[in-house]
Amino acid sequence: MAGSASAEWKFFGIGMGGQVALGLVLGVLVGYLMGEQAADFKVLGVIFFKLVKMVVAPLIFFALIAGITSLTQEKHFKTIAIKGTSAYLATAALAVIMGLVLANIFHPGQGVTLPNDLDTGAVEAAQTAPSIGGFLMMLIPHNIVNALAGDFYLQIVIFAVFTGIVMNNIRGETDKVKQLNQELAHITFKMIEWIVRLAPLAVFGFVASMIGTTGFDLLISLLRIVVLVIGACIIQYLFFGMLIFLFARVSPIPFYRKMIPSQIMAFSTSSSKATLSTAMRELQDRMGVSQSSSNFMMPLGACINMDGTAIYLGIVSVFFAQIYGIDLGVHEYLTLILTCTLGSIGAAGIPSGSIIFMGMVLSSVGIPIEGIALLLGVDRILDMFRTTVNITGDCAITFIIDKTEGELDMKTYKDMTV
Repeated sequence: MAGSASAEWKFFGIGMGGQVALGLVLGVLVGYLMGEQAADFKVLGVIFFKLVKMVVAPLIFFALIAGITSLTQEKHFKTIAIKGTSAYLATAALAVIMGLVLANIFHPGQGVTLPNDLDTGAVEAAQTAPSIGGFLMMLIPHNIVNALAGDFYLQIVIFAVFTGIVMNNIRGETDKVKQLNQELAHITFKMIEWIVRLAPLAVFGFVASMIGTTGFDLLISLLRIVVLVIGACIIQYLFFGMLIFLFARVSPIPFYRKMIPSQIMAFSTSSSKATLSTAMRELQDRMGVSQSSSNFMMPLGACINMDGTAIYLGIVSVFFAQIYGIDLGVHEYLTLILTCTLGSIGAAGIPSGSIIFMGMVLSSVGIPIEGIALLLGVDRILDMFRTTVNITGDCAITFIIDKTEGELDMKTYKDMTV
């Protein structure tokens, strides 16, 4: 499993975190020097994410079942499930509120005008967003094979949790199935570990292509909202440390220091799924989090805990309201808190999900969605920060739950040589 000790993959003595950082720096340099010719490097990132998508659905499925079936007492499972889900939803709602408050304080939409040549493809994508009722109906898979094949992660989570609960209720009759699931989970974790070795190349390709094709001009024109989203992500990042201090009753410093490799991976790849295996290994091997908590909480968090996306949706909602001169009242803000929280959850399992669910959020309070394409050029940059917050939140909540359940190995957590 992810918790088994394994030597870190190194290249010329450089660890994975250093390799990814090097890929990021080289990508910026090559993209800047080569310009639009650097767009061809994007294929390196596309190949990497195709490999990740190939494995991540079965990884989430098998890891969740393994996590549930390893919780030997039904009461223990219920406690962790209730605590974890409540914490994920609460932090997402707080992230939305913070985004709304900051956007009202700093007015990112002030002085921004919409160009006439916006990409209509983004508008069409946003128009496909489901209603709140449609979103809730979408959670239940009518065919689990289609859910696995289509990467509908929330549906996979529902079926995996249901399967794990049933297996626990007939525990004596499912020992062989449990063992098989453990072995399949181990295989998928190992596959992800091998694929992640390609992450530095993927980061180089994506960053070189992005810088080469968009440059820095668009960043400057939308500087206010870019800085605001990044600032809000930093606040949320520090907020997780405060939660660790308040609820786990330990210093968050070791947590932040030991999370650096996973955070570099999340920042560079903009993918919680690609970072999942690395983060689980860091939690178990370096922070002393129990395997049962990690195997259940982390895949669940990767699918429903998107605090960075929640912040983004909240800020963007006010941003467009200010552009269009729409006054939002108490009812609209309450609606935004609900829809942004649901949208951040739904966006987790859908390509360009933040764009699609942005349409649902804006439409819920009568804001036109035609301006969404304005943000496409900076979305990739902001996604790097959002993903870092997302994976940090997953790990922080998992850590806190494990500590409050008395499972955390404090000796490992405090050992800064690990």
